[in-house]
Amino acid sequence: MTIRPARAAAWAAGSAATVAAVAAGGYAGLVSGALPLDVGLGRRVRPLGPQTLDIAAPREVVFDVIAQPYLGRTTRAMREKVQVLERGSDMVLAAHVTPLADGRFRAVTVETVRFTRPERVDFRLVRGPVPHVTEAFVLTEQPTGTRLVYDGELGTDLWRAGARWGRTVAAHWERTVAASLASVKDEAERSADHR
Repeated sequence: MTIRPARAAAWAAGSAATVAAVAAGGYAGLVSGALPLDVGLGRRVRPLGPQTLDIAAPREVVFDVIAQPYLGRTTRAMREKVQVLERGSDMVLAAHVTPLADGRFRAVTVETVRFTRPERVDFRLVRGPVPHVTEAFVLTEQPTGTRLVYDGELGTDLWRAGARWGRTVAAHWERTVAASLASVKDEAERSADHR
């Protein structure tokens, strides 16, 4: 039995479309955190940060601004970004939503957030686009207010291919953190002015 050229071309086009759809779906799942990949092979770890920010506000105020969405009442604007899934006395499990591709996609990461008042907030990734992320916001008192230092690490699997993916994720991750830190600075300085 021979396959007619037209039928073979249709089969090849259908197969290519299926492969492309599966690849696009896998990529979207990986980027959004809906399809986490943690195989434990070829783990590579890279640093996140450090990012340092001086804030003209007392350390306790800065800590409270960081902790508010997790431990206090969440504002309407923050509810779109942070959803607390489980709350303990010094730790929460929270989902963080980050818009991607001009809002066409949403990345959802789930992290534990641990609070050591007033000097430290630690984050550990539970589910996301990479298998491993740990981060910390460390607050130190300064003569003019507070120094906030962000530092962490991001790990990927699958050797060189994972490392390339890690560079892509880390660049976006650090931009998102920088925007968050700028927001913390603005809110803390505004709160300090009204004390």
